[in-house]
Amino acid sequence: MQESKLRDQSTDFAVRIINLTKNLKSKHETVISNQIGRCGTSIGANIREAQYAHGKADFISKLQIALKEANETGYWLELLFKTDYIDEQTYKSLDSACTSIRVMLISSINTTKQNREN
Repeated sequence: MQESKLRDQSTDFAVRIINLTKNLKSKHETVISNQIGRCGTSIGANIREAQYAHGKADFISKLQIALKEANETGYWLELLFKTDYIDEQTYKSLDSACTSIRVMLISSINTTKQNREN
């Protein structure tokens, strides 16, 4: 159940990030938009890759990469807010969605690690 929710939320988040990058590029901002576009969409891609992992270690590795990408995305969102490229409401909404994904990733990673040890 949680894996499906994680996939769905990461896909929805990627769509929001793509729309954000389109908006940023229309304002002629390319440096951060390229960065956030890559890492914000990579979260879901790595979660999808984990579905067909070669064992639990590979599964954990893919989710850990997704977690790192989510953390990086949070950084770029903060910079966009602090440089007035996005308003507070947009920042809080995207940051909350990103944090939710990070929490689910941490939970999935920890659960898989515990199940691997038992």
